[in-house]
Amino acid sequence: MSEREKVEGIVLIYQAVEDYLNERQRVAYRGHREKLIQWFATSGKNPDALEGYAKDTYYTYANIVCQFHRYVWGEKDRFTLDLDQDDAESYLRELVLSNEYSDSHLHNVKLALKAYFRFIGDDWKPDITIPSTSSASQPKDFVSEEERAALREAVLEYGTVPAYAGLDPEKRNDWKRELARRFGKPMDEIGRQDWDRANGFKYPTIMYASLDAGLRPVEVGRAKTYWVDAENCTLRIPAEESSKNKDNWTVSIRSDTAEYLKRWLQERHLYDKYDDNDHLWLTRHGNPYSGKSLRVLLDNLREIAGIERDFSWYAIRHSTGTYMAREEGLAAAQSQLRHQREETTMKYDNVPPKRRRDALDRMG
Repeated sequence: MSEREKVEGIVLIYQAVEDYLNERQRVAYRGHREKLIQWFATSGKNPDALEGYAKDTYYTYANIVCQFHRYVWGEKDRFTLDLDQDDAESYLRELVLSNEYSDSHLHNVKLALKAYFRFIGDDWKPDITIPSTSSASQPKDFVSEEERAALREAVLEYGTVPAYAGLDPEKRNDWKRELARRFGKPMDEIGRQDWDRANGFKYPTIMYASLDAGLRPVEVGRAKTYWVDAENCTLRIPAEESSKNKDNWTVSIRSDTAEYLKRWLQERHLYDKYDDNDHLWLTRHGNPYSGKSLRVLLDNLREIAGIERDFSWYAIRHSTGTYMAREEGLAAAQSQLRHQREETTMKYDNVPPKRRRDALDRMG
């Protein structure tokens, strides 16, 4: 295998980026990244004095910016080099709220992104304060027990339609018109199967599984049908598909979540977009879920639930870890959330899946 092209000792296009981009996009990205790395190395620290960063620093910054680009492409579901300050705020916020990274790394991310925006001629001043030596000052992004219960109730209501047989012809046509809009198909093609689809179990399983397992947005997008072990009320996530790619994970879920997943696995066979793939959930356009598409779902559920304040998908994960730690201890929370760090602590996790499942039932 040939060595990848480098500039200033840094790989220009990593394999994951190459696999994502087409040939024209790779040419555009390569030119942009080469200029960025050279700028980091020769004048990034003080452009007026032509003073570059130390090699270790610009190596770190270049890798961080690469991750930032990939994050934005995933959120927007397309390649772009036109990144703005909202993209940076969103990326930094998600890293902070994930509770997965050290303050030192978060501080480096902030500095790297500020340097990147200087490179493209912008001056980014992030709203989130991250000291380099003490704990990060995070936005209060948390879901209470009452809000968790309200989200569970809201998702059972979300998108449902009245019983087909219980509607008079006029009302039935009104609902057919609504379902035609929702599913992007002609009104005269709407039938009983579309009625069942509207009252299906896709959305309940996404929310219930995320509340139980603290699923990251990327894990919702990656989830496969063979993760589900409904009989044993668990999700079994292989190491090669884990977000952090360290270990195989066995994650407890509530019995009602397992029942909904069982029903969804039967239902998903009715939809053509699931033919020949193992994705557990796809959007109505046939794409894996992303932070952006989950944001739309969460906003709709908050409205139904009457939750007026705003919070992110990561707030669900954070609340799962907090309440699991309170109910069963830190080791159980680390196992449930599949943290890559504190490996030593996780090895001494003696809380069995059944006790973690019982904790989920008490948590709501």
